[in-house]
Amino acid sequence: PAPGTRQMLEEQGAQAVADWMLDQRKLLITDTTMRDGHQSLLATRMRSIDMIRVAPSYAANLPQLFSVECWGGATFDVAYRFLQECPWQRLRDIRARMPNLMTQMLLRASNGVGYTNYPDNVVQFFVRQAAETGVDVFRVFDSLNWVENMRVAMDAVIDSGKICEGTVCYTGNMLDPDRSKYDLKYYIRTAQDLKAAGAHVLGLKDMAGLLKPAAARILIKTLKDEVGLPIHFHTHDTSGMGGATILAAADAGVDAVDCAMDALSGNTSQPTLGSVVEALAQTDRDTGLDIGAIRAISNYWERVRENYAAFESGLQSPASEVYLHEMPGGQFTNLKAQARSMGLEDRWHEVAQAYADVNRMFGDIVKVTPSSKVVGDMALMMVAQNLTPDDVLDPAKDVSFPDSVVDMMRGNLGQPPGGWPQAIQTKVLKGEAPITDRPGAHLDPVDLEAERAKLSEILDGRQIDDEDLAGYLMYPKVFTDYMQRHEIYGPVRTLPTDSFFYGMEPGDEISVEIDPGKTLEVRLLTLGETDEKGEIKVFFELNGQPRQVRVPNRKATGSAAARPKADAANPGHIGAPMPGVVASVAVAAGQKVAQGDLILTIEAMKMETGIHADRDGTVSAVHVTPGTQIDAKDLLAEIE
Repeated sequence: PAPGTRQMLEEQGAQAVADWMLDQRKLLITDTTMRDGHQSLLATRMRSIDMIRVAPSYAANLPQLFSVECWGGATFDVAYRFLQECPWQRLRDIRARMPNLMTQMLLRASNGVGYTNYPDNVVQFFVRQAAETGVDVFRVFDSLNWVENMRVAMDAVIDSGKICEGTVCYTGNMLDPDRSKYDLKYYIRTAQDLKAAGAHVLGLKDMAGLLKPAAARILIKTLKDEVGLPIHFHTHDTSGMGGATILAAADAGVDAVDCAMDALSGNTSQPTLGSVVEALAQTDRDTGLDIGAIRAISNYWERVRENYAAFESGLQSPASEVYLHEMPGGQFTNLKAQARSMGLEDRWHEVAQAYADVNRMFGDIVKVTPSSKVVGDMALMMVAQNLTPDDVLDPAKDVSFPDSVVDMMRGNLGQPPGGWPQAIQTKVLKGEAPITDRPGAHLDPVDLEAERAKLSEILDGRQIDDEDLAGYLMYPKVFTDYMQRHEIYGPVRTLPTDSFFYGMEPGDEISVEIDPGKTLEVRLLTLGETDEKGEIKVFFELNGQPRQVRVPNRKATGSAAARPKADAANPGHIGAPMPGVVASVAVAAGQKVAQGDLILTIEAMKMETGIHADRDGTVSAVHVTPGTQIDAKDLLAEIE
């Protein structure tokens, strides 16, 4: 492949790349298809095999791209959690097949790629490993735009020799005098703080697609004049206005923008790459990208997308509703999937309204992972329990807040401008004192080698390399669950996508390359009857040799009896506030509890909610165990 931006970074360094961005005139483009494109449209479910196959085409045919965003954000835990594959392996494979283009990741500063604050040395260790494995550009942001919370991560990126894109998140409406909390002066001040913290590039992250063209012209020009860093603009096309905003930003002098390949663009994803290229062709901001190559690669993604139909959001058109709820594009499909799992999909517009209500209750905050997840968790809970904002704010009405809300109000995600509204913070914390300084300052360093030894013991003596250790430090349970499944099922990442998600039908045949040069030919012949254990006999050929195996038939109808429901008139009954899975049980029958004591936790998708005792008493019965699938209003425990 022709030399690209990665060669410039490797030979001249990060500052040289930043200086080049300022000096040249063409509009630089980052392709987001492999990260934010599918996160926004397909609930982050894109598998590595579909990315790796097309990476050489990017390298050969689009060497003029600024970067390819292919890692970080929600893709990290979803790979382990739902796709049964290693995100580090994905990064290595893409890096090897795309040697001339810079890879880019989304890093949540002190939250790493997780949803809570991590000790400083964990963040530093993760960044160092990501840089070593293959990340070139780190887009570092804080979910509340608190630069103090970003410094550790930014310093780690700078020390690695990679490009630090310190990022300010855009929210609200800069031109609306009634939303003066986030005015032009606020963005200038935050951007100057990022420059002082050492950012090579200023990221402007419009994660919900709220920046309108008129505001973009003012904001971009002012930031260019007042700050002087190259600006990399990211937006979403949820309202249908994203392309117009990008062109306005280009007129104002923005240096680089994010777009997605045509077939995975628009709606909650990024604006359409091919359209932006065409709009600027033969102008002084011509991107220099080959439109024929773009269309060929988009054709590939079009076929790939057909395999992910189960994860489509169902959004058929742009929606100005985004200016009401201000939901990040990358959260939209994931929150819809959460709502679907909780039986709330038909109440989606209520969820959207509740999302806006929660934002106001929390004091009008920047909403991007993980703060956006907290708002989403609270909105889903309110709709599931039919709670109004007045109910939530009523000091006399007891509310079981999601754990993420409690954690945020404690100060563990940092501080928004002006602090948290006193009334909601007091109710959530129930008298507990919050912290107001940097959360990482309260966290002791992790003994990395002790954690490595602990993980090795959990995994029966397996050698633990730095990539696995970094994954474990971010998500201990998710990572160990992945490793244990991997021991049983092997490298399922190599399966064709349609077979992975939907299974095979009798007569289907697939080729699976489990190692370089080692391919299995699998042909499904027929299925036997389901036995009394719920297992089915599968007859197939492996490389032409007949085989058979018994597996659980997940289509078999379960015979478990329906669970008893909590009696709303019985104050001793503790019912489930929403459908989900019991994550942990903290009490046993006969145990004395005080008001506020934790009884158990429920997990629905990525949302955990603690269920607490609403009065003093003795636990007379516990009706569930960890792992139990429950529906709303199921009886969980009894207190007398």
